[in-house]
Amino acid sequence: MHNKTIAELALGLRNGEFSSEELTRHTLARIASLDKELNSFITVSSEHALAQAKAADERLANGNADALTGIPIAQKDIFCTNGIRTSCGSNMLDNFIAPYDSTVVSKFNSAGAVMVGKTNMDEFAMGSSNETSFYGPVKNPWNTNTVPGGSSGGSAAAVAARLVPGTTGTDTGGSIRQPAALCGVTGIKPTYGRVSRYGMIAFASSLDQGGAFAQTAEDAGLILGAMSGFDERDSTSIDKPVPDYQADLNKDIKGLKIGLPKEFFSEGLDNEVARVIEAAIEEYKKLGAEIVEISLPNSGLSVPAYYVVAPAECSSNLSRFDGVRFGHRCENPDDLEDLYKRSRGEGFGAEVKRRILVGAYVLSAGYYDAYYLKAQKVRRLISEDFKQAFEKVDVILGPTTPSVAFNLGEKADDPVNMYLSDTYTIAVNMAGLPGMSVPAGFVNQLPVGLQIIGNYFEEGRLLNVAHKYQQVTDWHQRTPQGFE
Repeated sequence: MHNKTIAELALGLRNGEFSSEELTRHTLARIASLDKELNSFITVSSEHALAQAKAADERLANGNADALTGIPIAQKDIFCTNGIRTSCGSNMLDNFIAPYDSTVVSKFNSAGAVMVGKTNMDEFAMGSSNETSFYGPVKNPWNTNTVPGGSSGGSAAAVAARLVPGTTGTDTGGSIRQPAALCGVTGIKPTYGRVSRYGMIAFASSLDQGGAFAQTAEDAGLILGAMSGFDERDSTSIDKPVPDYQADLNKDIKGLKIGLPKEFFSEGLDNEVARVIEAAIEEYKKLGAEIVEISLPNSGLSVPAYYVVAPAECSSNLSRFDGVRFGHRCENPDDLEDLYKRSRGEGFGAEVKRRILVGAYVLSAGYYDAYYLKAQKVRRLISEDFKQAFEKVDVILGPTTPSVAFNLGEKADDPVNMYLSDTYTIAVNMAGLPGMSVPAGFVNQLPVGLQIIGNYFEEGRLLNVAHKYQQVTDWHQRTPQGFE
């Protein structure tokens, strides 16, 4: 059952080939036997999952099931779950039991999905390799000596290893697309505001966006459709109807104009990765798409601008974790100042501390104009580049990452080199656009991701473009050895 897609599992459940309880027990057994090698889960919620599976079977029997009813799903451990630990991969929240469900979790509950657990992640979503987690690094199922990408590495690895058919993630600067690429799965980040951020623990509020991982574009559309929609409790949520993402999956893409940014195919891109992406572009030509060279001249500024804006917002958002109301609290503080200092010093890891310090600095008097305000102006220029590009093309294609997965520990002592892992993804977040990554081949037996970028609220078009590619290739069907 674990090699079936969500669409195939949903059909099997409706036809009575197996029950949700059987499927859930099979999923939990695979997690128990295989995840020791990967560390992709922080919490496995077996009792909760089996209770949801039983309720799903009743819905299926009564004929009022939704597309995801009875389907096992794992949530990134950044989404609050009522009565179940929500750690954000941090010692600071190791003991935090959320008293409510995030909007995303509530939507999955309403759809009848079965939550089997919470996946491992970089601490507070800060990282590109899933090595900053308090619970230890996640390992890439294609080669357990390499990273799965981050920050949503646990979610990507769990889908790649066929431990669970679908997962959620969040993407602040590439944290869905980058791990999707490195783990050889499909991952989509929708337009900023499409998915509610209520109950999604904030890193950088103007950049964070929830999304989905699955084997296929079809499955990713099913998950995204369930988690999207307006939420009055989230001031950044967009009041716009959610389309049926399945409706246009098979739409012909003949005549589609695909833009190739010359900046994405320049120095810094691994030659072998470039060859894989070029082969994918050839497939689109065969499907009748028209290839147009474009330029995103300010995309090269996205990484430095991001690492001003994101730390600034994180320093503000993480100020609430002070040892007073919830989360880690130091032992026997001498006074209030000692409580703050030691609770935060003990609760946060090195990468989080680094970003808080950078953020506090760029927001400080005398530096706000020089750094933060200037970064926001660059952000506007990046958005204008995309706006002009989409006047000429329908979608933009390119590599998701400059290289395949690197070894665990390889970039741990070089934060700047680590940050460059997101060089092709960050601009999309700075502009608030939708983007996705689909498997496109292998280099040295490690997956390569093809990034597809669309105009605002055109997630349906992205899924269509990805689905047509997956109909003529089988990269998304490949499974890592030992996890078949």
